[in-house]
Amino acid sequence: MGPLIAPSVLSADYANLQSEIARAVSADWVHVDVMDNHFVPNLTIGLPVVEALLTRIELPLDCHLMIENPDRWAPLYAEAGADGVTFHIEAAGAPVRLARELRRIGARAGVALKPATPVDAVEGMLAEIDLLLVMTVEPGFGGQAFLEMCLPKIRQARELVSRSGLEVWLQVDGGVSAETIERCADAGADVFVAGSAVFGADDPAGAIDNLRALAEARSETG
Repeated sequence: MGPLIAPSVLSADYANLQSEIARAVSADWVHVDVMDNHFVPNLTIGLPVVEALLTRIELPLDCHLMIENPDRWAPLYAEAGADGVTFHIEAAGAPVRLARELRRIGARAGVALKPATPVDAVEGMLAEIDLLLVMTVEPGFGGQAFLEMCLPKIRQARELVSRSGLEVWLQVDGGVSAETIERCADAGADVFVAGSAVFGADDPAGAIDNLRALAEARSETG
């Protein structure tokens, strides 16, 4: 399967989320950033909004939980019907048990790393997850500039996954745009979260198609 584009609703108009997502019809997944103003210094949306979106949109929901105590809350997003639930390794008390619980419920289990957290932190649990998210900005706010220093980390993550022989998606989130996506794809990422690059465009669907084409071209030549 080729690269996937998951536009982040963090950069969408929260007053019109359903119609905003409809403008991004060519997306593979819809990325929902859940923030609690504790784990990160921002407060966004939570479970009730996710539950409402699940009844109104057809695209798979990819929920990224930037919250404290994901051990308690993450399974509720899976039970609500989210296709993927990603929690931060820095916040989880029992990450292996949590990943197994998400899979048991039927969701794709993902683990996220802040820019300063080494890839080695998840090496022992790759068999328990379906997705590894490497943050390429400090989590909390949209519209930040891509951190070039994260490119070696993406390569390291790809090497780790490749050595394992496991099928684990490698996702990047933060500052992904037409100017940066090729470097991310070249480093080994295959799922790309883009917020302002999609919802800040006049034609979000066209922006998604362009991002996908850039990633595909780099993946084929890389």
